[in-house]
Amino acid sequence: MLSHSKVKPGKQGFALIGLSVALGLFSAQALAFSLDDVAAKAKELSGQKFVAPKSNLPASFSGMKYADYQQITFNQDKAYWKDAKTPFRLNFYHEGMHYSVPVKINEVTANNVEEIKYDPSMFNFGNLQVDQAQLKDLGFAGFKVLYPLNKADKHDELMTMLGASYFRVIGKNQVYGLSARGLAIDTALPSGEEFPRFTEFWVEQPQSDRRNLVIYALLDSPRATGAYRFVLTPGKDSTVDVEAKVFLRDNVNKLGIAPLTSMYLFGPNQPSAQVNYRPALHDSNGLAIHAGNGEWLWRPLNNPRRLSVSTYTIENPRGFGLLQRGHEFYKYQDLDERYDKRPSGWVEPKGDWGKGHVELVEIPTPDETNDNIVAFWTPDTLPEKGQPIDVSYRLHFTTDEPNLHTKDLAWVSQTRLSTGDVRQSNLVRQTDGSLAYIIDFEGPNLDDLPEDSQVGSQVSLDANGELVENSVRYNPVTKGYRLTLRLKVKDQTKPVEMRANLAQGDKPLSETWTYQLPANE
Repeated sequence: MLSHSKVKPGKQGFALIGLSVALGLFSAQALAFSLDDVAAKAKELSGQKFVAPKSNLPASFSGMKYADYQQITFNQDKAYWKDAKTPFRLNFYHEGMHYSVPVKINEVTANNVEEIKYDPSMFNFGNLQVDQAQLKDLGFAGFKVLYPLNKADKHDELMTMLGASYFRVIGKNQVYGLSARGLAIDTALPSGEEFPRFTEFWVEQPQSDRRNLVIYALLDSPRATGAYRFVLTPGKDSTVDVEAKVFLRDNVNKLGIAPLTSMYLFGPNQPSAQVNYRPALHDSNGLAIHAGNGEWLWRPLNNPRRLSVSTYTIENPRGFGLLQRGHEFYKYQDLDERYDKRPSGWVEPKGDWGKGHVELVEIPTPDETNDNIVAFWTPDTLPEKGQPIDVSYRLHFTTDEPNLHTKDLAWVSQTRLSTGDVRQSNLVRQTDGSLAYIIDFEGPNLDDLPEDSQVGSQVSLDANGELVENSVRYNPVTKGYRLTLRLKVKDQTKPVEMRANLAQGDKPLSETWTYQLPANE
């Protein structure tokens, strides 16, 4: 639910506890601590002047290279809850490099709330020459949650909380890919983006029969504070149930709710400019939106030459996310990074979020080390200062994207770019200065159609594109349909916006493929 709440924290505490007990998300110790405790801190903080955190790192740690920081590993003999009757364990990240400000981490038990104290003996410093005296006043940069995801006798990383308000989660047989965030502020605006950070965490000690973990977080930034409750549930596709109360300190031009951050370098719709044995290199290849009116949209991602922002006006979204459609190894061919195992991130709003839009930000990047894709929800109206924005949603980290999709509409399985050509009478194909997009649709509703069904398309281009071919044919390999669009660009310095879907007459058979051909400059 997304709302501007005026309920006093004390009264809302009873409602939240009652609801959570009914859903089985609260354990006994949660009665001693709740979201309202964190919300009270966030509200109080929002009424105070922002105090920028100060680094406590000596030069030897702040000047570390990435390879040096990677040498600092957590000692598994010190794993939190290692000897407790729970499948969950906690490891901690050491400060270093740009992780220069400590975060406070607390444990919530049935009896009390107690800070987990930093101890240098928790860490192995590898070959680094470390002055032990410099470690005395350092702390944790974040933490990770371990759980036996793949084998009963082996603890795998399940979740990592490190840096600003970023966190990553995986399910069974997955590897880390895209990130989620607590909040985004003024992303892609000329004034510059503000990155709120989680400054304190409270982690519930799980009971032996609990298959989820409850984490609370306090968020702070120059223009916003927030209280968050995360219920982390591991599985084939892991989920995180998020409840948050956000308070604004000052005016915000663009507030990003449930932001997702990913990387797209190249793929079949935008091949690499250099010869590369990998056909695709990305953590996500498209933005999917399930609108409140039932429409589904699919927008393949780009690595543009200049910053690009696309907005989709959606009232009461049913879901949106950055997806990695297609997990077959041959589509990536990368034995090291295993992009085929990287999950999609899907946001499932709880309740009505009202009027607003989903925004997609695409940033140029020369390599795969930079996250250059951001997607989030932005409400049309924000509350008055001091009044919270109540947010509730579920995050899915999945490699089963068809399971997210409605079964009565087909979805885009791939988008491929090609030089446009025309077959001559001698069967030789002659290029004609056009571009071609080959779009394959698949889905259960197409499986049920006879092969000789009359399937057409609904296509539109903006004024900068001239459509020269629009054809649909049955694809016997996928038992779906292939749409071929061939177009000519009038002004190469401007983008071309396109939309298309399969249809029988006026009846849509698929989600809407929407794409922006980037400007070539």
